[in-house]
Amino acid sequence: MKEFFDKLQLYFRESILRLGNTDISFGDVLYFVIYIFILFYVTGKLTALLDSRILSRYIAETGVRQSIGSIFKYTLLTIGIIVIVQSAGVDLSTLGILAGALGVGIGLGLQNITNNFISGIIILFERHIRIGDRIAVGEVTGDVVKISARATTVITNDNISILSILIAQKY
Repeated sequence: MKEFFDKLQLYFRESILRLGNTDISFGDVLYFVIYIFILFYVTGKLTALLDSRILSRYIAETGVRQSIGSIFKYTLLTIGIIVIVQSAGVDLSTLGILAGALGVGIGLGLQNITNNFISGIIILFERHIRIGDRIAVGEVTGDVVKISARATTVITNDNISILSILIAQKY
């Protein structure tokens, strides 16, 4: 049995990727995945707690509470991911080249997604559309029930439709 665990330990420590001067092992990747999952779970719970227990006492408007909750969530996720990556032993300065390549990729290939995300943040802040508003986009008419950074959820007579931020931004 000891021999099995020794081999397993060697497998988890074996380098599978090299970023700059840092070797990434399977154990590092597993560590990263587990802690990212925990981060998303805890962030979701904290955001829900903030909205239901704290902000609901002081802010009556649902849209404002949701905006503050979204900002809180994305801030926690950003800080948490940085902490997890550094604690996994990855030197973030070695990721500069990778971040540059990712920036070019976003600039060229993911313009629409980035545009929608930024538009969603603008909608959350400016509140042209608020939760409870009745909107009509083309043939779809319904009530806005949720506004997030990536999509606006509208309940129609037939079903729930998630409208693109770019479409919703026109209103």
